[in-house]
Amino acid sequence: MGKALIIGAGGVSNVVVHKCCQNPDVFEEICIASRTKSKCDAMKEKLDGGKTKITTAQVDADNTVDVVNLINSFKPDIVINVALPYQDLTIMDACLETGAHYLDTANYEPPDIPKFEYKWQWAYKERFRKAGLTAILGSGFDPGVTGVFSAYAMKHYFDEINYIDIVDANAGDHGYPFATNFNPEINIREITANGRYWEEGQWIETPPLAEKKVYDLPQIGEKDIYLLYHEELESLAQNIKGLRRIRFWMTFSQKYITHLNVLENVGMTSIEPILFEGKLIQPLQFLKAVLPDPSSLGSRTKGKTNIGCIFQGKKDGKPVTYYVYNVCVHEEAYAEVGSQAISYTTGVPAMIGAKLLLEGKWKKPGVFNVEEFDPDPFMEELNKQGLPWHEDFNPVLLD
Repeated sequence: MGKALIIGAGGVSNVVVHKCCQNPDVFEEICIASRTKSKCDAMKEKLDGGKTKITTAQVDADNTVDVVNLINSFKPDIVINVALPYQDLTIMDACLETGAHYLDTANYEPPDIPKFEYKWQWAYKERFRKAGLTAILGSGFDPGVTGVFSAYAMKHYFDEINYIDIVDANAGDHGYPFATNFNPEINIREITANGRYWEEGQWIETPPLAEKKVYDLPQIGEKDIYLLYHEELESLAQNIKGLRRIRFWMTFSQKYITHLNVLENVGMTSIEPILFEGKLIQPLQFLKAVLPDPSSLGSRTKGKTNIGCIFQGKKDGKPVTYYVYNVCVHEEAYAEVGSQAISYTTGVPAMIGAKLLLEGKWKKPGVFNVEEFDPDPFMEELNKQGLPWHEDFNPVLLD
């Protein structure tokens, strides 16, 4: 049915590649491309011999001309961007120039400003519409599945949704004193930024990790959850009818928080370059180099994740509550694709979004967040592709 160019060769890319190969009727051919071609070759070697034809390529995703040349050479129907969020715009530019559809899992973030928002990518709406191309933004889990969960709740159970709490919990243990489950640079920039949530039409900021609650999550129990800003809040605040407040919560252990506080206090989480032995280096980039590579955590990580959305709203004038969530087991994800659940829960939805686009179910000209499409085929695919979801109509609510 189609050809996909997958840019990036980390843990998420590994999952996307595996899942594309599990759906060869849709993904007849894929090309895995990265700055380090040997990583792409290693993935190809694992999966070669199946129905999906796999090729590899070297590409500098910071360079639009380089991406354009690769697209013109491979001629994909869609580019699946699982590289760094700093590279979203160069890849979108390349897609526009070459006539390829686009999908990513995280919104653009300028390298020198720890701020992620959709304004840069939303600015491409008219250009993609005029070109007759589809760009799907944030087709990971959060953002991604959380947006689909919201659209599904809106479509089936509510006339209006007034409150959404997104809760992302990882109860996995990798055995290291301190490590991040995805790119340390992106992860630590996200966590050390101010918390922010949307209420009654305005954004309210909180100091980093200042808001804490305890929540009893299905299958993993009571966990400390902290309020963070997360990019799907920005799009959902615009796209969900009747919304009065939306917040995002993530679990962290006390051990993790202690390590992070120490690193921050000594300046290791800073993105301001310092002069060291005659060279300017970012402390955070140095820290990334000494921390364990997230892609190496898979074989060590035991336990489960639970990510979901708690909704409060109205149907036919009556109050309704609804909680929809997925539980993913680290060991099962690793046994299937060789990556832990954090990569799995991002990579599977990226493949699903691309699959729905190639099948024509999520295909319309312009730039869209996932909640702007019909959620039903995506929800169906989650159950088929390894991320089954569960419902609860009487959840414990967060005040």
